[in-house]
Amino acid sequence: MNFNPLFTRASFHFFNLKNVRVLKYSLIGVFLALASLTAVRGQDPPSNAQPAPDQYFAGIITSLSETSITLTRTVLGKATVRTFAITPDTVVRGGKLKMKSRVTVQWVKGDSGDRAVKIILRTPVPPPKKQ
Repeated sequence: MNFNPLFTRASFHFFNLKNVRVLKYSLIGVFLALASLTAVRGQDPPSNAQPAPDQYFAGIITSLSETSITLTRTVLGKATVRTFAITPDTVVRGGKLKMKSRVTVQWVKGDSGDRAVKIILRTPVPPPKKQ
């Protein structure tokens, strides 16, 4: 017996809530699936299109010629010797290069070896004053 003819089951909101729950859970599932796909795609190895970062080597000049420079660096008793090619594009800052000078070399890896891009001459540290 229906005392109110305007009242129907479809107008009662409790029955519509089931449809809303199904829609809500399906949207959450879709968003979780999309989020997992982007996480998997983000784990691809990086491409080689990025340029190599700047590399520096600091040491003392042990050999110097028109086409190459050799540096020696000693860290914790272990000596490291590196040779870099000097090209007309190499920039030298801080003065003229000479033997036993402290320098920092910015270099890049090339086909025929390591090439110096910039050579910075370091000024010697003055000895501490005696008091």
